[in-house]
Amino acid sequence: MSSTSKIVAVGAIFLGEALSILAELIASKQFGKAGGYLTTLLPMFLLITIGGILLVCGYALGYMHLKNMWIIVTISVGAILVVEPLLTLLLFRDVPTAGSLIGLALGALGTLAAIFL
Repeated sequence: MSSTSKIVAVGAIFLGEALSILAELIASKQFGKAGGYLTTLLPMFLLITIGGILLVCGYALGYMHLKNMWIIVTISVGAILVVEPLLTLLLFRDVPTAGSLIGLALGALGTLAAIFL
């Protein structure tokens, strides 16, 4: 796999995950407020659709060149492990508990093991 194709595939997966997670978090924050209306969620449907398209393209491009879906899945899970806590921290200004932090660290270790072992 050429390095350009790798960068494009990984970038599409990371951006797709980021947009999907961002849509989920914003929707939950908006709808969780008192008086949240379904119409406030419509822009999030567009955002998650774009994220999904990027994910499908990233998965397809990655699998086309790597011929190993487990590497692609691991990249996707790794993206979620990086992006979701950052976006949660930025949007909700909520600090993780000790148990959440331990779970996140163990998930990250599992992802690294899948990539490198």
